[in-house]
Amino acid sequence: MKLRPLATAFVLSLSLGAGDALAQGASAPAVAASAAPVSSAAKRDLAKRWVALQQTSLDAAARSIVEAPARQLLGAADPVLRSKVPADKRDAMAKQLQDEARKYADDLTPIVRKRAQELAQSQMLPAVEEKYTEDELRQIVGFYESPVFKKLQQTQPPIEQALGQKLLAGVQPTVETKAKALQATMAKILGVSPAPVGGGASAPAGTGLKPSAPKKLGAPPADKP
Repeated sequence: MKLRPLATAFVLSLSLGAGDALAQGASAPAVAASAAPVSSAAKRDLAKRWVALQQTSLDAAARSIVEAPARQLLGAADPVLRSKVPADKRDAMAKQLQDEARKYADDLTPIVRKRAQELAQSQMLPAVEEKYTEDELRQIVGFYESPVFKKLQQTQPPIEQALGQKLLAGVQPTVETKAKALQATMAKILGVSPAPVGGGASAPAGTGLKPSAPKKLGAPPADKP
């Protein structure tokens, strides 16, 4: 499920300015409360319902923020494994690295998710009440809770997946050709031989230029509303 507009802006501020947001989080609600117009009980209830509807997206964003550094580290470790670690020990060491990255994500994700929930209540909720009228909130919440939106959530991913598969099949040969040309150019600049991409024989360790794919931390839980 894609991030809704407010959730997107909120997560961007969380990922780019987490330190400032956390440091100022305690004082932000008081400022927002004093600046925002008085809200009716019905409007507050609608705003709370809309914020609650963002939770799945916020949880996924929190998980992504946590896992991004681990994926980068695993990707950086890959060429070291190939060039420095004996072949008979690579699988075991790769598994050890994966286990450590997964442990890091499992430990940190609940902390970031909890902070996202707190900031959603202290910053997103007042913003929703300030920017939208009660009637607008009623329409928005009504749409998100409607059967047609739930159907959209169920049917859109397979449609997008089918489109993505056809797009990949259509452009993959062109992408591979261009990628190999780029690899050769970069290898020439670096003064190394481009390592074969795919199932061919590998070049001697440490002598070739070969991009390493991002590493997965394991399948994340399904992102459902």
